[in-house]
Amino acid sequence: MDKVQEKKQHNVLRMAVVTSFITTFMGSALNLSIPNLEEQFQVSGAMVGWVVTAFTIAVAAFSVPMGKIADAKGRRKVLIIGISTFAVLSFLCAFSTTIWMLLALRVLQGVAAAMIFSTNNAILISVFPGSERGRVLGLSTAAVYVGLSVGPVVGGVLNTRLGWQSIFFVTCGVAIAALVLAIIGAPERQTEVLSVDFDLAGNILYIVMIIAFLYGLTNLSISKYGWMIMTGGLILCVLFVMVERKAADPVIRVTMFSHDAVFTLSNLSALLNYGATFAISYLVSIYLQIVMGYTSQTAGLILIVMPAVQAAFSPLMGKLSDRVPPYKLASAGMALCVVGLVLFSMLTVNMPIWYIVVTMIIVGFGFALFSSPNTNAVMSCVSKEDYSVANSILATMRTVGHSSSMAIVTIVVGLNLGDMGLAEAPPTMLVSTMHKCFYIFIVLCIAGVFMSLKRKTK
Repeated sequence: MDKVQEKKQHNVLRMAVVTSFITTFMGSALNLSIPNLEEQFQVSGAMVGWVVTAFTIAVAAFSVPMGKIADAKGRRKVLIIGISTFAVLSFLCAFSTTIWMLLALRVLQGVAAAMIFSTNNAILISVFPGSERGRVLGLSTAAVYVGLSVGPVVGGVLNTRLGWQSIFFVTCGVAIAALVLAIIGAPERQTEVLSVDFDLAGNILYIVMIIAFLYGLTNLSISKYGWMIMTGGLILCVLFVMVERKAADPVIRVTMFSHDAVFTLSNLSALLNYGATFAISYLVSIYLQIVMGYTSQTAGLILIVMPAVQAAFSPLMGKLSDRVPPYKLASAGMALCVVGLVLFSMLTVNMPIWYIVVTMIIVGFGFALFSSPNTNAVMSCVSKEDYSVANSILATMRTVGHSSSMAIVTIVVGLNLGDMGLAEAPPTMLVSTMHKCFYIFIVLCIAGVFMSLKRKTK
């Protein structure tokens, strides 16, 4: 390999690492501000949960359309626009005067993040040979977990000393650094304009379908229209498949799923795994601050354990997946996540801190064992021309899983606490509510293990 090509690859890797870092950093840091947001805006715990949920729903709805546009118009262009917009919106979030203003800006942030998620890994693996795909994806995945590791520590300090607004200011600064790296590192690609057959109707239908389903799911416990909206989303899903089968330039080629069991099962495994594990940090942060009485700064230092383990082992597991069938590693990882969830479901009001730390280590290692190999399995199923769409589909599964995970928490909290604030709930009631969440997550994760084991080596 010549030095020019090697330098190009290193620049792209740096870009992918930093862009993978920024959104998870913000999300994990913001988790430490939930009680403060609840107090400042004088809203219920269920309402504050929408600060996370609104963002993830937007990411889920727009990732695939943005991936399709990126494949047609250029991944570099979409990535740079996404990072720029994300930086501006992060700055504006800090000036939110009402919960509704913050939620609106978080939705727009989700659209910008979808532009990032749909392109960064697609650009990354397009410049590396297939034999190194697992290794570089492992490094990109490690950056995600570094963001999750640093987020609670930095977020806890910022929230305690400077207030929740400072988290958005810091995120803006990191996003600007990511923008510089993207401009330097992301390669130019000769592209054509969108074809005259661009599936505008399919894209709109997809966005409405995802929003309707997830919004309805999240509102099941607080609105009589929740079931109707969610059902409408499922009906739109059936309609979307019918439309895509006839479209000349579909948003998603249905054959990607119908003709490749590994691709389908890998995406479903991701959906179930993220759905079962995403809300762990949210629940544990509430447990540490409200039940155990720690400050957000101390809670952040404790929460660093799980993502730190993920960050430490993801590169190794990604590299290992270039030699060992990825589905075996991913299945073992999900099994470890089940063990961790079972341990979390046994939390008591006076649980010793070592128990929580050990449990987070187990889940962290399990997730490292799952994530990079599963991503490698998905991207190995498609051609280079479909990298953005495939990456977007996986990102959608991840964010639908995130949304579903937070939706489950929102529903359970709403059913158990009603309009009562989290800080107002008796510790025993709060812990009981968490138990119910973890029971549901255990079932989802066990289903994911069986789904993952059904894959065959590709």
